[in-house]
Amino acid sequence: MPQKILITSALPYANGPLHFGHIAGAYLPADCYARFERLLKNDVLFISGSDEYGIAITLSAELAKRTPQEHVAHYHEINKNFFNKLNISFDHFSRTSWPGHIPVVQQFFLDLFKNGYIEEKVTEQLYSEQDQKFLADRYVVGTCPKCGFKEARGDECPSCGASYEAIDLIDPRSKISNSSLIKKPTKHWFFLLDKFQNQLEKWLETKNWKPNVINFVKGYIKELRPRAITRDINWGVPIPLPDTEGKVLYVWFDAPIGYISSSMEWAQKNGSLEGWESYWCDPETKLVHFIGKDNIPFHSVIFPAMTMGQNQPYKLVDELPANEFYNLEGRQFSKSDGWSIDLEDFFNHYTSDQIRYTIAANAPETSDSEFTWLDFQQRCNSDLLGKWGNLVNRIVVFAHNQTKGLIPPLDHLQSQDFEFLESIRRITQQIKEAYSHFKVRRASQLIMELAQSGNAYFDSKRPWEDVKKGHLDRLQATLACCFECLKALAVISYPIIPDSALKLFHLLGFTGRLEDKGWDQLLIETIPAYQALGQPILFFKKIEDEQIEQEIKKLDLLSQKSKKKNESQKELISYEDFQKIDLRVGKILEAEPVSKSKKLFKIKVDIGAEVRQIVAGIREHYSPDQLIGKKVVVVANLKPAKLMGIESQGMLLAGKDDHILELVSIETVTPGGVIS
Repeated sequence: MPQKILITSALPYANGPLHFGHIAGAYLPADCYARFERLLKNDVLFISGSDEYGIAITLSAELAKRTPQEHVAHYHEINKNFFNKLNISFDHFSRTSWPGHIPVVQQFFLDLFKNGYIEEKVTEQLYSEQDQKFLADRYVVGTCPKCGFKEARGDECPSCGASYEAIDLIDPRSKISNSSLIKKPTKHWFFLLDKFQNQLEKWLETKNWKPNVINFVKGYIKELRPRAITRDINWGVPIPLPDTEGKVLYVWFDAPIGYISSSMEWAQKNGSLEGWESYWCDPETKLVHFIGKDNIPFHSVIFPAMTMGQNQPYKLVDELPANEFYNLEGRQFSKSDGWSIDLEDFFNHYTSDQIRYTIAANAPETSDSEFTWLDFQQRCNSDLLGKWGNLVNRIVVFAHNQTKGLIPPLDHLQSQDFEFLESIRRITQQIKEAYSHFKVRRASQLIMELAQSGNAYFDSKRPWEDVKKGHLDRLQATLACCFECLKALAVISYPIIPDSALKLFHLLGFTGRLEDKGWDQLLIETIPAYQALGQPILFFKKIEDEQIEQEIKKLDLLSQKSKKKNESQKELISYEDFQKIDLRVGKILEAEPVSKSKKLFKIKVDIGAEVRQIVAGIREHYSPDQLIGKKVVVVANLKPAKLMGIESQGMLLAGKDDHILELVSIETVTPGGVIS
């Protein structure tokens, strides 16, 4: 009896394009597992969809001059196309703005409300009079109430690590407009998460998840408190209670319910309105959430608690293979910083199997990992081309030349042949275990171990010598064993590199899909004797050094352009504002290094009416003899400030470009002259 396997990938937020970091965390591992379970002939439903509500959407849409619906539709299509290019095999990819999502979310709310797990409260929240709206934590900054750090975030201080409520910030202000915020009473509904503490702790004892997940959840459960689940905006799922206009359910509440509504939409499109229940309401279903580590609290505590409070017998998550972060060349992917890969350009030069294998081979399963162009080249050339592709090509070409393109029968075997077939069986069993436990990195290693084993076997048997000596039985036995290896290679590779695996499957003379026969049948049954081979094809192209050098240059150039763009993006000021700055010509009289500093000079500057002392961070770019006598531009009405204990009575103007810094200099105007 096939087991029902319900697989979800975290709903991507439809507020920007995805990148390979997202794919490594929640989508490729899920797809590999879904493909593997389908090969095992299990009943798989693989679900995801766009997360489309929340204040971040409304603000981004406003900047992009779109309605929220237009904005999410734009990114929904972009991300859906990205998944298609990467061959992510969702059974259904939905979106939380489809009409069927709203009643499911509202029913979740009403069940919790009627069962005593939601409470109405009037609380003070931060309100921007300039923006005319309440602001969520992520759009608030201020002074940390614990350590006094002035750029603390709305819920956490990056300086001391303290957690707090946004209303506890000192001098809070809007990240959007930098305007001051006031406290204003507003009515909201709170999910009484702490009421589920004992139930969650007992449930957690039944789980054998990764240590990093278990340890996080245990600590998180100890600190449970009521959480606000509503917001004062219009873009979202309306609260199903009277007199709640202008308030919606918070995005973290409605998003995970999107897994259920997506399954409902899938069932509708397949002509079975109740088909989703056979997965979500069957206790025998295995539910697996694939997420990144930043989503652990929502999927391990909050959504399970929400589900425990329902009247419907929904499944609780069984497995939670949360992955760590996947970076780009040592840094986080960042579109705004230019630290990203142009995906359209990428897929013009490389295949989905190449990036799928590269990510899988270095998957961030237990610690952060990264994509680098040099590693990508090495994985593609050494592994995919040098081991996998080379094995397939040499065996198929040899068989076309020596056996007329027919696969010989598997007989006349000797001890070395039996040992090789046993090694194939052993490796395929190991890789089955790896896929079963969500270890795609281990699976990719075993794929290449089998390919390397096949190459070593072919070399050791030296079938070209059997051709010369006329040892036809030995030659055919060698090739028959090699084709069993290639068949196994197609099966075990399919979850990670599906395009290449299917091409190999067809090259061996099979038709249809690998799932039609399945993992066990394909690995147990031998290839029919004299099955005709297809013609040799090129599976992978070599990636040249020049290509990689160009990719690295493109990344650096994109980053530099973005840096310059960000540096130039300052708010417009009026002429009156500019007139407030007193710019004077100054002549440098003295310059001496500041002790215990690698960057600072203490400089004496004649600005006409007086000599000023200025501390400037230009030591890495100038020597004292280059400075003395130089005429520079000084901001003369800047309030004095202390740097390294030394008072600085002004500022020098300089231009900066990457690693270059150059003081703005004047040729003929005398010290004290006005710059206007």
